Amino acid sequence: MIAIIAREVRRGYAGGGTTLVVVFFLLVTVLFPFAVGPDGALLARIGGGVIWAAALLAALLPVERLIGPDLEQGVFDQFAVRGLSMAGVAAAKLAGHWLGFAPPLMLAAVIAAGLLGLPGELLLRVEIGLLIGTPGLAALGIATGALVAGLRGAGALAGLVMLPLAVPLLIFGAGSLEGGTGALKLLAAVSLLLVAGAPLVAGAAIRMGRS
Repeated sequence: MIAIIAREVRRGYAGGGTTLVVVFFLLVTVLFPFAVGPDGALLARIGGGVIWAAALLAALLPVERLIGPDLEQGVFDQFAVRGLSMAGVAAAKLAGHWLGFAPPLMLAAVIAAGLLGLPGELLLRVEIGLLIGTPGLAALGIATGALVAGLRGAGALAGLVMLPLAVPLLIFGAGSLEGGTGALKLLAAVSLLLVAGAPLVAGAAIRMGRS
């Protein structure tokens, strides 16, 4: 399992997927002020929500490559021959995907906060929220990637499947910026539920895809 996690981390960084996610994330946050105007107070007030929305959209980019290529190349068949459960493999891929996805995104959030003029206290709440919420986003990415693997137009389908399921993370993540711990606890609960359930869903989808 450790080898699978390390492989996913290498694929994320070496394949350029992480760079694409970070660039897209920063591009969304940079373009947003052009839409709402240069009002610094307004940008500081809504900037945390902008970062969360940009993180959600950026999380969609790597979904298509998480499961589909390995399914086509028979990588999962090799794991099955070695006696590994598909749910366990999906859990390892989830961990590797999060390690290759979340830390660069959290670093990019610091740059985005500077561009949007967020105060340091709000940036800290954004980072805590992303630390708690990004495992949920990574779990959704793995489950969605498995569900759409091998389907025509998998990239578009991934957005249609993943975005509605990610709405609770967006709501509670943005809600946690107000300073209350209630939204943060709900964000943690949703993220934990997704992390616990996604490997089972992805494992079942991978088994169906192999057959």
